[in-house]
Amino acid sequence: MADDPAPGFRRWALKLEYDGTGLVGWQRQNNGVSVQELLESAAARLIGGRPLSSATAGRTDAGVHAAGMVVQLDLPDDAVTDARQIRDGISFHLKPHRVAILAAAPAAPGWHARFSATSRAYRYTILNRPTRPVLQMNHVWHVRRPLDVEAMREGAALLIGRHDFSSFRAAACQASGPVRTLDVLDVRREGEIVTIDAMARSFLHHQVRNLAGSLQLVGIGQWSPAKLGAVLAACDRRQAGPTAPSEGLCLTAVGYPADPFSAGTSAS
Repeated sequence: MADDPAPGFRRWALKLEYDGTGLVGWQRQNNGVSVQELLESAAARLIGGRPLSSATAGRTDAGVHAAGMVVQLDLPDDAVTDARQIRDGISFHLKPHRVAILAAAPAAPGWHARFSATSRAYRYTILNRPTRPVLQMNHVWHVRRPLDVEAMREGAALLIGRHDFSSFRAAACQASGPVRTLDVLDVRREGEIVTIDAMARSFLHHQVRNLAGSLQLVGIGQWSPAKLGAVLAACDRRQAGPTAPSEGLCLTAVGYPADPFSAGTSAS
């Protein structure tokens, strides 16, 4: 259930982009710097050092990037009242870290960054060439062997829909069950770049990276496209391919019934 802001506070929706390189992921941890820690520290400086907490539409792992993460902050009315002030002020205090606020808007009553979300979209990027990446380092999975994108697309089509995704679920996944509805799983090539786009209401832990690892086996010809259907039906993580590296993954968008950033009071 979505909680309400305390009296004297207003809930704000924020859209973030960040480079996950060198960070331990979204959630605060004891073993390194997290996006959550950076955001909350920057926002606290904007409101005179008062403590606050955030909630997010999803948790990204260490090394994973975001182009459209959505977060909520409950901020005191006597400190900030303007969306532009929040966007630019928090972004300023986030320097020099590679985290920035793209947009800010007052949230509608009852809105919650996680529980109100109806979709999450991810893109997994592969650099498919013999030479290692330089400019795209830490943002792609480098696969040297040529990938057959049409075979990958054929295999991906077998995974779309509502299924038990146990074969593509991390052992440490804390979700209550393995059934998810995969609305989009598409593979495309543009030159040396192969992208895998996935969208669902929610994902299991490592699900997109495990899907990418298996699709890569189809692409290099080690598996037939039909093998993905058999792996899915097995409901056994040991039958699927490897977990693709974290650096190729980026959360691209979070969907809501009403876009919190489309109102005239938003700063974007």
